[in-house]
Amino acid sequence: MAFETRTWLVLHVLVLFVTCFMQHCFVNGQTPPVPCLFVFGDSLSDNGNSNNLLTNAKANYVPYGVDFPRGTTGRFTNGRTAIDIIGELLGISDFIPPFANIVGSDILKGANYASGAAGIRAETGKHMGANIEMGLQVANHRVIVSQIVARLGGLPQAQQYLKQCLYYVNIGSNDYINNYYLPRHPLYTTSRNYNPEEYAQVLINQASGYLQDLRESGARKFVLVGIGQIGCTPFSIAKANQGTQGCVEKYNADALIFSLKLRSLVDQLNGINLDSKYIFVNSTAGSIDSSLGFTVLDKACCLPRSSDGMCVPNSRPCLNRNEYVFYDAIHPTSAVNNLTALTSYDSTLAPETTSPMDIKRLAMLNIS
Repeated sequence: MAFETRTWLVLHVLVLFVTCFMQHCFVNGQTPPVPCLFVFGDSLSDNGNSNNLLTNAKANYVPYGVDFPRGTTGRFTNGRTAIDIIGELLGISDFIPPFANIVGSDILKGANYASGAAGIRAETGKHMGANIEMGLQVANHRVIVSQIVARLGGLPQAQQYLKQCLYYVNIGSNDYINNYYLPRHPLYTTSRNYNPEEYAQVLINQASGYLQDLRESGARKFVLVGIGQIGCTPFSIAKANQGTQGCVEKYNADALIFSLKLRSLVDQLNGINLDSKYIFVNSTAGSIDSSLGFTVLDKACCLPRSSDGMCVPNSRPCLNRNEYVFYDAIHPTSAVNNLTALTSYDSTLAPETTSPMDIKRLAMLNIS
């Protein structure tokens, strides 16, 4: 969740929003630059995969979805997620369906495999109940690929189709919040086994293996998102007993180690796999404050549960949601998601947000 606080960025976002939805962002009947979008991640991207799981990490109840056109769907915010908005900017005609509900020809548009509380590591978040970790998400993708092969008439046709699709991967926060920072829980020994540098490398190595699995299944265009400022969530601040004293800097520092290693991995993979393109989205490039219209930076818009930071069911959210950074005590509002999506999609005036290119240019890239 990172953006420069200068006036020019506010103006850029407004101009980009208007121009995108009038003419330049592959809408109004234009052919989208990517035929399909596949999403891997956690609650920042989950759009319903966790609804039927036995877990507390699901958002299929009010007040989640109060501003979403279809109401409460399992999205962990009041409206659209960042990847919902990116899909719209790409000109994809409808929201990418969750794997849990996908049917028929929808598979040719893509699939969302993200799951609340999920991590790169299999044990991450399991104290909250079931989730679909990254390894299982990749396995679910193989199921969809086999169906695409059958629908398109063979593996060569499917590979030709898939290599123009976009693969969006935003995962890793829970490997810290719901694993590494729970040293007293019997499920989690990572903080005793690894220092922050070692742990970040363990996560990167495992994620790299999953990315290779995706590539072997036909993926060629990758968007890899770094971890945001997890020490600045109201839940993290309360958990660390800091009250209103500001962010938990240790959490942010540890997350930054992971993100820097992820950016290095992007550079490495671009040098090795010349028939593919990987980009990195920097989630800590700046800060969100009142100059961007946000007046409430460290409190949840809804009434959060103290146990996990989720909204209390049927509680009333704040009315001025566009002024809040956080909807519950962990997840951003759709106003923040708009900024995240727009700047990731077109980083013309915020070049520190993406590397080596933004999502718009990756989408238009022809992979032969």
